[in-house]
Amino acid sequence: MPWIKLRPYAMIAPSVLIFCLFFIYPIFYMMYLSVFDWNFVSPTKDFVGFENFSSLMGEREFIEVMRNSAVYTFLTVFFTLLISLLLALWLNKQGAVYSFVQGAIFSPHIISLVSISMLWLWLMDADYGLLNWFLGLVGIPSVTWLTHPDTALFSLILVAVWKGIGFNTLVFIAGLQSIPKDMYEAAQLDEANWFRIFYKITLPMLSPTLFFLVVISMIGSFQVFDTIAIMTQGGPINSTNTFVYYIYENGFRFFKIGYASAAGVVLLILISLLTIVYFRLLARRVHYR
Repeated sequence: MPWIKLRPYAMIAPSVLIFCLFFIYPIFYMMYLSVFDWNFVSPTKDFVGFENFSSLMGEREFIEVMRNSAVYTFLTVFFTLLISLLLALWLNKQGAVYSFVQGAIFSPHIISLVSISMLWLWLMDADYGLLNWFLGLVGIPSVTWLTHPDTALFSLILVAVWKGIGFNTLVFIAGLQSIPKDMYEAAQLDEANWFRIFYKITLPMLSPTLFFLVVISMIGSFQVFDTIAIMTQGGPINSTNTFVYYIYENGFRFFKIGYASAAGVVLLILISLLTIVYFRLLARRVHYR
């Protein structure tokens, strides 16, 4: 009898242990390191209190990193969800063609970010890239996609949107297919136009799906690293340097472990605050049937 009661806890114990070991413990250890000056090699750590945090806030480069991260996150989330929703409304139909298009759109999601970054690095090459070749065919001057501060960040946003559309589209389609058909039939009997149907039925019923996608997209965008590390390395002139790449550079290139940990704590606090605010402001507008 005691084993029957303990069995559920025993079944989830390995997962809880892995979660604590690889997620909870690193967070607390990062907080611990953030108040020390340590170079990753020295056997001793010098306690500096909140000096790392004050240095962060006084660093112009870190302010630029925060701005880049905010712009990247907002534009990536906005355009990814907007395009995905429009595609989902179009592809929410039966038929082999629509199924094929759904699979084609989803395919970038299953490709590694490293491969995608290498592909787009070639596509956006200023001299030999395919994008500039197409622009040349229509008489448009070539664009310095990744080598100019004014275009580099937006080029990375384009890559992120292209990769994220497939997953979000399929999630939206699943949400659309869960909406009861009789609601649309009732609206058609009332002779409601398509916009009114979308605004009064589709959008409210999709709100749980939209709520979920906004949260995970926002967190994922703030944690972008692979594309930046491969395509721009934070340049040119710090125009694409974002939180995680900034933490990586300071921690594993300059060996400023305490400083990098402090930046990680700031990122953790920022994501937590944004998530809480989003939950408080919009959770009440989510309709769970």
